[in-house]
Amino acid sequence: MSTKKPAAENPVFDAIDRVVHRYRSAVMRELRNSGQDLSRMEHRALGFFARTPGATLSDMVEHSGKDKAQLARLVRDLREKALLEASPDTQDRRITRLNLSKAGWAVHEATQSRHRAIQAQAVAGLSHAECAQLTALMEKILANLEESAAP
Repeated sequence: MSTKKPAAENPVFDAIDRVVHRYRSAVMRELRNSGQDLSRMEHRALGFFARTPGATLSDMVEHSGKDKAQLARLVRDLREKALLEASPDTQDRRITRLNLSKAGWAVHEATQSRHRAIQAQAVAGLSHAECAQLTALMEKILANLEESAAP
């Protein structure tokens, strides 16, 4: 009986899978060690509202594809932790706009700083040209996948 590891079906996707797994593991380890009592989804929600200030819960649901009730609880929790602030829309007071609070921005910036450090570590030793080439190749793979998914 052989103990030799079977060859990967496709070494490109095996490498992509390993990189993504290691990156996410490093991010999760940093989040756990940050001392912040926030879940990965809460951090992702803060990121969404940092990128799209004044967005609504419905905007977040559309963007993420997650269950609206689940996201409503998430937003409620972030508001209770004083990381998100809500204000009525100036045109339609039935709509609630959400923005990061000062504390929310501080948490988001600290998280982004840790992400940048992990990313810098991941590409250490790669030249600018190599990073550009890798990016171009990944974009080509993505375009191929999106093309095959088109109706």
